[in-house]
Amino acid sequence: MAKEQGIATIANNRRARHDYAIEDHVEAGIALTGTEVKSLREGRASLAESFVTIDRRGEMWLENANIPEYLNGTWNNHAPKRKRKLLLHAAQIAKFSRQTEAKGYTIIPLSLYFKDGRVKVDIALARGKREYDKRQSLREEQDKREAQRAMRYKNMKSSV
Repeated sequence: MAKEQGIATIANNRRARHDYAIEDHVEAGIALTGTEVKSLREGRASLAESFVTIDRRGEMWLENANIPEYLNGTWNNHAPKRKRKLLLHAAQIAKFSRQTEAKGYTIIPLSLYFKDGRVKVDIALARGKREYDKRQSLREEQDKREAQRAMRYKNMKSSV
Protein backbone atom coordinates (compact mmCIF):
# COMPACT_ATOMS: atom_id res chain seq x y z
CA MET A 1 0.00 0.00 0.00
CA ALA A 2 1.40 3.42 -0.98
CA LYS A 3 2.20 5.93 1.72
CA GLU A 4 -0.11 8.94 1.92
CA GLN A 5 1.33 12.29 0.89
CA GLY A 6 0.31 15.85 1.70
CA ILE A 7 -2.02 17.45 4.21
CA ALA A 8 -5.75 16.73 4.59
CA THR A 9 -7.69 18.84 7.10
CA ILE A 10 -10.09 16.98 9.38
CA ALA A 11 -11.43 19.75 11.65
CA ASN A 12 -10.83 23.45 12.27
CA ASN A 13 -11.53 25.38 15.45
CA ARG A 14 -13.05 28.45 13.77
CA ARG A 15 -14.26 29.91 17.05
CA ALA A 16 -10.72 30.01 18.45
CA ARG A 17 -9.58 32.75 16.08
CA HIS A 18 -12.66 34.79 17.01
CA ASP A 19 -12.36 34.39 20.79
CA TYR A 20 -8.55 34.50 21.14
CA ALA A 21 -5.58 36.51 19.91
CA ILE A 22 -3.08 33.90 18.68
CA GLU A 23 0.48 34.49 19.89
CA ASP A 24 2.45 31.38 18.92
CA HIS A 25 1.57 28.00 17.43
CA VAL A 26 3.23 24.62 16.97
CA GLU A 27 2.42 21.29 15.32
CA ALA A 28 2.04 18.35 17.70
CA GLY A 29 1.46 14.65 17.23
CA ILE A 30 -1.38 12.96 19.07
CA ALA A 31 -1.62 9.49 20.61
CA LEU A 32 -4.76 7.78 19.28
CA THR A 33 -6.32 4.33 19.24
CA GLY A 34 -7.18 2.49 16.02
CA THR A 35 -10.90 3.24 16.06
CA GLU A 36 -10.19 6.96 16.61
CA VAL A 37 -8.03 7.08 13.48
CA LYS A 38 -10.71 5.25 11.48
CA SER A 39 -13.32 7.72 12.70
CA LEU A 40 -11.04 10.63 11.73
CA ARG A 41 -10.54 9.15 8.25
CA GLU A 42 -14.31 9.47 7.85
CA GLY A 43 -13.90 13.18 8.66
CA ARG A 44 -15.78 13.06 11.95
CA ALA A 45 -14.28 15.30 14.64
CA SER A 46 -14.95 18.55 16.50
CA LEU A 47 -12.57 20.88 18.32
CA ALA A 48 -15.27 23.40 19.30
CA GLU A 49 -14.94 23.18 23.10
CA SER A 50 -11.52 21.60 23.38
CA PHE A 51 -8.47 22.89 25.23
CA VAL A 52 -4.96 21.76 26.16
CA THR A 53 -3.61 21.18 29.68
CA ILE A 54 -0.16 20.47 31.07
CA ASP A 55 0.02 18.10 34.04
CA ARG A 56 2.57 17.94 36.86
CA ARG A 57 4.63 15.31 35.05
CA GLY A 58 5.22 17.67 32.12
CA GLU A 59 2.84 16.02 29.65
CA MET A 60 0.39 17.86 27.41
CA TRP A 61 -3.17 16.58 27.04
CA LEU A 62 -5.90 17.48 24.57
CA GLU A 63 -9.17 17.54 26.49
CA ASN A 64 -12.81 17.72 25.43
CA ALA A 65 -12.09 17.12 21.73
CA ASN A 66 -14.97 15.14 20.28
CA ILE A 67 -14.01 12.21 18.04
CA PRO A 68 -17.23 10.19 17.68
CA GLU A 69 -17.20 6.39 17.95
CA TYR A 70 -16.30 4.48 14.81
CA LEU A 71 -19.55 3.28 13.26
CA ASN A 72 -18.24 -0.17 12.34
CA GLY A 73 -16.40 -0.60 15.65
CA THR A 74 -17.00 -3.43 18.08
CA TRP A 75 -17.17 -3.55 21.88
CA ASN A 76 -13.64 -2.07 22.11
CA ASN A 77 -14.62 1.30 20.63
CA HIS A 78 -13.12 4.46 22.19
CA ALA A 79 -14.78 7.06 24.45
CA PRO A 80 -15.64 10.12 22.30
CA LYS A 81 -14.35 12.85 24.65
CA ARG A 82 -11.44 11.15 26.41
CA LYS A 83 -8.15 12.89 27.21
CA ARG A 84 -5.59 12.40 24.44
CA LYS A 85 -1.85 12.79 24.93
CA LEU A 86 -0.03 15.29 22.73
CA LEU A 87 3.44 14.36 21.52
CA LEU A 88 5.94 17.22 21.80
CA HIS A 89 9.57 17.66 22.80
CA ALA A 90 10.17 18.42 26.48
CA ALA A 91 11.64 21.83 25.63
CA GLN A 92 8.49 22.80 23.70
CA ILE A 93 6.26 21.71 26.60
CA ALA A 94 8.43 23.67 29.07
CA LYS A 95 8.19 26.77 26.88
CA PHE A 96 4.38 26.55 26.71
CA SER A 97 4.23 25.87 30.44
CA ARG A 98 6.23 29.02 31.26
CA GLN A 99 4.10 31.13 28.94
CA THR A 100 0.76 29.89 30.29
CA GLU A 101 1.76 30.87 33.80
CA ALA A 102 1.52 34.48 32.58
CA LYS A 103 -1.87 36.04 33.19
CA GLY A 104 -4.50 35.55 30.51
CA TYR A 105 -2.74 32.94 28.36
CA THR A 106 -4.13 29.54 27.47
CA ILE A 107 -3.33 26.76 25.01
CA ILE A 108 -5.97 25.89 22.43
CA PRO A 109 -6.10 23.56 19.41
CA LEU A 110 -6.57 25.34 16.08
CA SER A 111 -6.87 22.44 13.67
CA LEU A 112 -6.69 18.66 13.36
CA TYR A 113 -5.28 17.18 10.16
CA PHE A 114 -3.49 14.29 8.48
CA LYS A 115 0.10 14.99 7.44
CA ASP A 116 1.71 12.20 5.42
CA GLY A 117 -0.71 9.69 6.94
CA ARG A 118 -0.23 10.76 10.58
CA VAL A 119 -2.70 12.77 12.66
CA LYS A 120 -1.36 16.14 13.78
CA VAL A 121 -2.80 18.95 15.89
CA ASP A 122 -1.92 22.61 15.45
CA ILE A 123 -1.93 24.06 18.99
CA ALA A 124 -1.55 27.72 19.84
CA LEU A 125 -0.69 29.91 22.77
CA ALA A 126 -3.50 32.44 22.92
CA ARG A 127 -4.75 35.36 24.97
CA GLY A 128 -8.49 35.80 25.40
CA LYS A 129 -10.04 38.76 23.58
CA ARG A 130 -12.31 41.21 25.31
CA GLU A 131 -15.77 41.84 23.87
CA TYR A 132 -14.79 45.15 22.26
CA ASP A 133 -11.77 43.47 20.62
CA LYS A 134 -14.09 40.90 19.05
CA ARG A 135 -16.37 43.64 17.72
CA GLN A 136 -13.38 45.55 16.36
CA SER A 137 -12.02 42.51 14.49
CA LEU A 138 -15.48 41.76 13.03
CA ARG A 139 -15.75 45.39 11.88
CA GLU A 140 -12.30 45.20 10.22
CA GLU A 141 -13.23 41.99 8.39
CA GLN A 142 -16.49 43.56 7.20
CA ASP A 143 -14.68 46.70 5.97
CA LYS A 144 -12.15 44.55 4.11
CA ARG A 145 -14.96 42.58 2.45
CA GLU A 146 -16.74 45.77 1.38
CA ALA A 147 -13.52 47.22 -0.07
CA GLN A 148 -12.94 44.02 -2.05
CA ARG A 149 -16.51 44.11 -3.31
CA ALA A 150 -16.16 47.77 -4.38
CA MET A 151 -12.88 47.06 -6.20
CA ARG A 152 -14.39 44.07 -7.96
CA TYR A 153 -17.42 46.15 -9.02
CA LYS A 154 -15.17 48.97 -10.28
CA ASN A 155 -12.99 46.53 -12.25
CA MET A 156 -16.04 44.88 -13.81
CA LYS A 157 -17.47 48.28 -14.81
CA SER A 158 -14.19 49.51 -16.36
CA SER A 159 -13.70 46.34 -18.43
CA VAL A 160 -17.12 46.68 -20.07
